[in-house]
Amino acid sequence: MKKIILTGGGTAGHVTPNLALIPSLRENGFDITYVGSRDSIEKDLAEKAGLPFYGISTGKLRRYFSLKNFSDPFRVIAGMSQARKILKKIKPDVIFSKGGFVSVPVVQAASRLHIPVVLHESDMTPGLANKLMLGSATKICCNFPETLRHLPEGKAVHTGTPIRSELLAGDAEAGCKITGLSHEKPIILIMGGSQGATAINDAVRRILPSLLEDFGIIHLCGKGKLNPALNSKEGYYQTEYASEELKDLFAACDMVISRAGANAICEVAALGKPNLLIPLSLAASRGDQILNAQSFEKQGFSKVLLEENMTDESLLDAVRDLYADRRSYIAAMKDAGSAGAIDAVLSVIMDACGK
Repeated sequence: MKKIILTGGGTAGHVTPNLALIPSLRENGFDITYVGSRDSIEKDLAEKAGLPFYGISTGKLRRYFSLKNFSDPFRVIAGMSQARKILKKIKPDVIFSKGGFVSVPVVQAASRLHIPVVLHESDMTPGLANKLMLGSATKICCNFPETLRHLPEGKAVHTGTPIRSELLAGDAEAGCKITGLSHEKPIILIMGGSQGATAINDAVRRILPSLLEDFGIIHLCGKGKLNPALNSKEGYYQTEYASEELKDLFAACDMVISRAGANAICEVAALGKPNLLIPLSLAASRGDQILNAQSFEKQGFSKVLLEENMTDESLLDAVRDLYADRRSYIAAMKDAGSAGAIDAVLSVIMDACGK
């Protein structure tokens, strides 16, 4: 039996593509282990998927001043030592890394032990963690074809992003039962990533009375971001985070409002849901979500509202325009599914095993 270690974490976007690969990896005879941060989202999700999990010490390279910038390098060094012990114990044939700083010690340890490493980059341009690991990678999979020019020639392969197959099997009626909503009005699913998005949450709640005139609302707020005063609001359902029930919430909704993390928007496109993307601003990110959103807007998959241009009025207008033009977005996304991404990534992993 071949052995593979999956790594990556910090946000759900660095974990869900790993989880999407699990059924195919098992079908192809892989014994799977997950390595991530202790007490993390990847630990919770990996254990729910029935995977053995090993936690290591991790750090982060921040683009701003923080006292943690002085201590985190030592945490990374400790994590590399811990990862090396785990790799020597498990003796994997290959490492698959979805990114995030938890993966850096794992990939660096694998490189020193001459274990093949396959990276995956979902965004248009590589994030800092993946940039640090490019030299250690055997192959690098990417989501956007435009990303190839940012990666080492000969290593990069355009595969797309693996989409969890269960998302395509949601039950709309189950989603309505969970939320208490009906299809008397079109339903909007609002999500800001696994951590939530305060700016979107606040804007949506300010215009909620106007939205509820025409739409039902499913609001994934993020951990600690619920508003208890709205729990009894008719036509409005809020929850911190959705896991197993997400497929049914997707099936129940007619439109999506979302941040523009690459994995999330690829799932939305594969489901053919008209969507309004509100990417993280340059003030809060390196701009990768803006590039992702622009690519989807150019392909006709998404309507985009930049956060710095978001007002109560502009958000309400964008939602109404999206619904009015929904058929054109659905038509554009008809052939945009990522059904072949899992097979493409699996092929790269199998090839790396042979090396």
